[in-house]
Amino acid sequence: MTRFISLLAALILSAAPALAERVTIAPGPGALAAAIAAAAEGDEIILSPGRYDGPVTIDKTLTLSGEDGAVIDGNGTLSVVLVDAPDVVVRGLHLTNSGRVHEPIDAGVKLTRNARGARVLDNVLTENLVGIDIHGARNALVQGNRIEGLRLRRMNDRGNGIYVWNAPGAEVIGNDVRYGRDGIFSNVSKSNVFRDNLFRDLRFAVHYMYTNDSVIEGNISIGNHLGFALMYSDRIVAKSNISINDRDHGVMLNYTKQSDVFANLVTGGTGKCTFVYNSHQNLIAENSFIGCDIGVHFTAGSERNTITGNAFIGNRTQVKYVGTTDVEWSHEGRGNYWSDHPAFDLDGDSRADSSYRPNDLMDHILWSQPAAKLLLGTPAVQLVRWSQSQFPAARTGGVVDSHPLITAPTREVPETVQHMAQATPLWARGETYDDSDPLEAH
Repeated sequence: MTRFISLLAALILSAAPALAERVTIAPGPGALAAAIAAAAEGDEIILSPGRYDGPVTIDKTLTLSGEDGAVIDGNGTLSVVLVDAPDVVVRGLHLTNSGRVHEPIDAGVKLTRNARGARVLDNVLTENLVGIDIHGARNALVQGNRIEGLRLRRMNDRGNGIYVWNAPGAEVIGNDVRYGRDGIFSNVSKSNVFRDNLFRDLRFAVHYMYTNDSVIEGNISIGNHLGFALMYSDRIVAKSNISINDRDHGVMLNYTKQSDVFANLVTGGTGKCTFVYNSHQNLIAENSFIGCDIGVHFTAGSERNTITGNAFIGNRTQVKYVGTTDVEWSHEGRGNYWSDHPAFDLDGDSRADSSYRPNDLMDHILWSQPAAKLLLGTPAVQLVRWSQSQFPAARTGGVVDSHPLITAPTREVPETVQHMAQATPLWARGETYDDSDPLEAH
């Protein structure tokens, strides 16, 4: 019996995994690749300060971390670190100088479909085509990284800061992305969370294509060509995001359905605070659209959307909507705030006593026939506008808010980013050339 117990104990001990080791290495030719090859599952390889040769592939579960000053240089070839095993951690490193080939996608860190549960944490990534490529890796976490992309004049020649492709469950949280093409480009994915990221001097801050059932929350876009582009995607929650000084649009919905866009702030002279193109059954609520050329542009048959509780403040044109039927922009007796609506609230219910119509017949004529702007200020135009205001039968279809708000639900820019918002964007300096069409399929 004693012999049997001893044999059983020996078998159990032989089956138990060896304790993970923490191995610190110094720079040297091939030192990093050799350390990865020699490591066992679960080990941590710690890089002391210095420069290490890449590219390298991690094909077993381990942690690769760096002390301050540890740099992995890809030498302009392939991805600097390729992760091809589950539950790998890449942390605290400076990863630089990937290849420049768009197909396959060269990146600072590339997570393959085998990199399930990978963690890319607190790294600095510079001079890479793509910063981090989550390429099919489920439940990956990319958090706390600082990514500076390429500054090529043509934006379409650059890569994205973070590329998410077919990576359900991926979370991208608290990263700082600057330069390059798009901050986050998500394509053919689902169940993703993009939260509390900062995007500057890019084409799009967040670019969704065929990405469903996901969340964009608490992100800040400053000085990009476009803030948050939701394209061909359904059931998205985009909340508490901020767009400042973005050139074309703060928020764009293109072929997007059943999504919630609420508590966002767009400000700083953007062309269109919000552009809604062929998008249906969405909730657009509690947003603040301030100081844009156009507050919201609805077009291409966007229908059955609920617009309520928003603040339209100081936009040159509050709404651009061409239609032949009335479209109600209030919900359950609660409309929106319009800074140009001279309203009264005699019954004290915080709702204006008169409805608001942002557009009239002359607006429709001017949008379809721009040359008619030459007639602005003429008695004929003034007569048409006066007639519409006095005789309801003379009105054309369009947006009507039957229950406008008296008080604006506004949101402030956080003090932590106010100084960034004061800088002149690169697009305003003419330092970038963007030949892309935001409505063109990608």
